[in-house]
Amino acid sequence: MDKFVAISDPTRRKIIEMLCREELSSGDIARQFDSSPPAISQHLKILRNTEIVDVRIDAQKRIYTLSKNGLKDVDLWVQKVNDFWIERLNRLEQELRGINKQEKVK
Repeated sequence: MDKFVAISDPTRRKIIEMLCREELSSGDIARQFDSSPPAISQHLKILRNTEIVDVRIDAQKRIYTLSKNGLKDVDLWVQKVNDFWIERLNRLEQELRGINKQEKVK
């Protein structure tokens, strides 16, 4: 599964948002949802397999954190799309200003 598919699920996005604030154990994460712990465990597995989150074992707990570069590919893609639209909108603005100048000259 790729990262875009992984983050398309609302539960996984919520987990990512939670981990933006602090590292959490799998139990702490599971308690925030109505889903069963095994269901949340599957979501965590997907996030681990796509390298969006890291896990470390602390005694009997699995502690999850966001991976340092876990969403870098997503960020680069979003930036690329943003750059595309900014360029297009800037051109549109220049064209509209040119039209306005021509209308004022008439």
